[in-house]
This record gives sequence, structure tokens and C-alpha cells, in this order.
Amino acid sequence: MISIIITACREEKTIIKCITSITSQRIKEDYELLVIAPDEATLKAAKKACKKVKTIKDKGLGKWDALNQGFRKAKGRILILLDGDTYLQNSSINSLINAFNEEDTGIVSGRVISQNAKNNMLGYWSHLLVNAAHKERERRDRKKEFIICTGYLLGIRANIIKKLPENLLSEDAYMSHYVWSKGYDTRYAAEAKVIVKYPSNFKDWIKQKRRSTGGYHQLKKYFKKNPRMRSFTIEAVKGPFYALSYAKNLKELIWSLILFPARLYLWILTFYDKVSRKSFRQVWQRVESTK
Repeated sequence: MISIIITACREEKTIIKCITSITSQRIKEDYELLVIAPDEATLKAAKKACKKVKTIKDKGLGKWDALNQGFRKAKGRILILLDGDTYLQNSSINSLINAFNEEDTGIVSGRVISQNAKNNMLGYWSHLLVNAAHKERERRDRKKEFIICTGYLLGIRANIIKKLPENLLSEDAYMSHYVWSKGYDTRYAAEAKVIVKYPSNFKDWIKQKRRSTGGYHQLKKYFKKNPRMRSFTIEAVKGPFYALSYAKNLKELIWSLILFPARLYLWILTFYDKVSRKSFRQVWQRVESTK
């Protein structure tokens, strides 16, 4: 049996589509479906979508706490984790399960697809960045190198991680590093596709990227040997060529060029957050335009 764990918060408008995208699949193993949220509206909507859903009310402390509750309650040999404001393409669950046929596999990343329109700058950025991540994960998977799995959709063997530390900003990065540190492989299932809505305004874009990028600074606290897939240096070296080559016309080229100072501004903000020792609550802010 596998356990599918959906974490959500005030996502009653999206949780039904998320659950339906799971229950409509022909999943090759028996499964349980857990929805964890701090608000009654989301939990009621989840029950409306599927009566077999097990709902768990968390304390609203953050995704790290919700996942810890899921780890305690889940009964499956593999845990499939995703967010309540996303939805899956057909056969995504089976694609993740298949990746665990190799005994050394500990955690598997799905592939993120942006649902935003590409005809505006932020939508274009979302497609550029998820495609760059896809290419890099494919390259690393072929060589069996370390991969940071996406928190939008990942699978992990049960009992490798018993509990996440408090106030994590980037649970996916922590889990990927932890599993790798225990001697397991981190893999990529490109056919396991998850559809994600990205921010539609720059303020929300900064909020989202600030907390995820800031989460990488936290990793040094937990891992002495920290394999890198993302860093300012890696981005500065590899990013420009890909961003410029991704553009198909003059307008997209201009948008790619604007992304450079935007990313630099983001890295400066996360460095400031680190040196000023900002708290979890100060850095983690809800992004409304993705709902």
C-alpha cells in the first residue's frame, strides 16, 4: 500500500480538483489518501471530493508540522507528497511508484508544469525556470547525481524520515539532502507531472522565491557535507546561457534579461534574512495569487 499525503491551508477552492486528479487515475497499488490542513473549509471540501479521504487538522504551524503529522499517520510503504493547490496529470502516481523498483531509490521528484500563460513576463519566467529545473534534474538523474526534489510532488520511502525539524522553509530540499546523506539515491520521474499555478504579481513572486531560496541557507545547519544543486554561484554560471537561449523572440529575450537583476535582488534579500536572523514567521508569507 502507498500513502498519498496532501498538505493544504485555506485551499478549499483548489483541493477538490487536486483530489479528483488522484482518484481518477488507475493506481497500480492500494492506497490511502490523507488531507492535512488547519482550516475546516479545506477539510470539508476534501471530504466532499472523496468520502474515503482521511482528514487531519493541524495547528497551522507550517508545512513541516503538517508533514510530521502525515508521517505519523501514514501506513504505506511509499509516501506520495503534494500540495492542495496543485493537480496531477494522468499516471503521475504510477510513474513515481515505478521509480522505487530499484532498492537504492529513497526519494523521487515529479516534474513541475506551469499552468500560467506564457504571454506575460511572470508567466514566461515560470515556464523558463521550471523547464530549466527539468533539464537539470534529467541530466543529474542520468548520472545518478544528487537531485533536489520538488515539494509540489515527490515520493519517499516510508520511515527514512521520522520527523522534520521545526520551522523549515524548504522541506523538499531538507528531505532530499537527508535521504542522500543516508546513502539512498535521489531520482527523477519526468512522466510524473504536477500542474502548478505560479504568482501573477512581482510581490508574490518575491514572497514565494524568498522562502524557498532562503531554505537553502538553513541546510548548512543540518548537513556538514552539503551537495549543491542550487546556489548563487551555480545560478550565476549556468543561468545566463539557458535563460537567453530559452527566449524565442525579442520580447522573451527582454524578459530573460530582466530576470537577472530580479534573481540578484532575491539572493540579496535571502542573504539579508540570514545575517539578520529573521524568524520563520517573518520569512514565510502566504502567496495569494497562486490560489
